[in-house]
Amino acid sequence: MRFARDYGWRAYAIPVLAIITVWVLVDIIQQPADTTPPNPPAATSTADNDRRPPVPNPADLDFMTEGGELPDGGPYTDKGKGTYRTVGNPGAEAGAGRPRTFTYVIQVEDGLDPAHYGGDDGFAAMVDATLTNPKGWTADPEFGFKHIADADKADLHIQLTSVATTHKECGANLAMETSCFTSDGNRVVINESRWVRGARPFAGDLGAYRQYLINHEVGHGIGYAQHVPCGRDGALAPIMMQQTLSLSNSELNKIDPNEIYPDDQATCSYNAWPYPTGKKD
Repeated sequence: MRFARDYGWRAYAIPVLAIITVWVLVDIIQQPADTTPPNPPAATSTADNDRRPPVPNPADLDFMTEGGELPDGGPYTDKGKGTYRTVGNPGAEAGAGRPRTFTYVIQVEDGLDPAHYGGDDGFAAMVDATLTNPKGWTADPEFGFKHIADADKADLHIQLTSVATTHKECGANLAMETSCFTSDGNRVVINESRWVRGARPFAGDLGAYRQYLINHEVGHGIGYAQHVPCGRDGALAPIMMQQTLSLSNSELNKIDPNEIYPDDQATCSYNAWPYPTGKKD
């Protein structure tokens, strides 16, 4: 009992603590391991994944179905005064003109705000540059163009026009903003809303759309009265296709079944030029 006399109460406590320690160790060894994380990351939740939208696949998107709608963009004039002023610097000339060179003047309807469309000089410069470009109508030696000063002697009057005046001159039977050529005064009527905003099928390429708009409507003015459908899926669109509205034959067929477009699902790429290679053949 000397051990008890020397250590007092600790002589009894030490054996008890040893027994408790052994018991705890045995219990831990017998417990199965828990491999589940205490807080699984939220990203692994099946419920959360089900609520997410699917990853967009470009192959599933239809880029042509809203072509006729006017894109968002800058302001334009709803109603002008119905009278026109002549703008630009005469002198631009191109093309062999065999047998004919078309003379033209460039005009802007009074009441349009020049800040909306880039100014008179900007509009006139785009018209001149388009009609004298080698990829334009003058790639065919049959055609030539000359910018003159006298509106009374011009074969074509290329006019930037407000929405209301465009509707009056071109009609609005499609309930879409379009431009036109009218034989009443041989006028190429360019809808200012389209000049400012462009068209969805051109995917934001406003410069190319403006070139197309000039070439298409001037094409009517020099004798190409009929529209032309997309010739082959994936090909460049013919200049006389109604690219403002769509690049798809089937879409254009839905818009106006009386037009020339077959319901064949052929869809072209946008194109601003009569002869994109600069050659007729």
